[in-house]
Amino acid sequence: MKTFSVLSWFICCVIVSGCSSLTLSPVHYQWPVESVLTVDAKGMVDETRYNMTFNVKPLLFDETADSVHVSGIELRIIRDASGYYYITAPKFKNVYVFASDEGKLKLERKILISEAGIASPAFNQRPPYIQLLNGKEKPLLLSRGGIQQGGQK
Repeated sequence: MKTFSVLSWFICCVIVSGCSSLTLSPVHYQWPVESVLTVDAKGMVDETRYNMTFNVKPLLFDETADSVHVSGIELRIIRDASGYYYITAPKFKNVYVFASDEGKLKLERKILISEAGIASPAFNQRPPYIQLLNGKEKPLLLSRGGIQQGGQK
């Protein structure tokens, strides 16, 4: 009887240890520099360096109310250490923050930058933030929660 209970206990330990998940941390997902992606006639962008392709027509429609005249638009995209994607373009009013999901990017937040539109956006890494430059205007520090420094939160 004692052998049976010891054996049962051992089998349970092996099964439980085999079911535990493996965790690797810390992980920094950030891209060191922004990518400038040109939208094709189908509304797709292709980031070959990070092997990423996605359709931006819904984003362009949200920002410009036009998903037909999309070819040639240059999007700016960067990824922070937590894995969130920040996307904007010249004349956009907002920076869009997306999280990756199974086979898609899911909008986490839309950050209003300027009602007049951003003239010449550029992103930089300034851990733990993403820095948004816009010509001669004061740089803004962004997080997935919004503007953290250099503007309204």
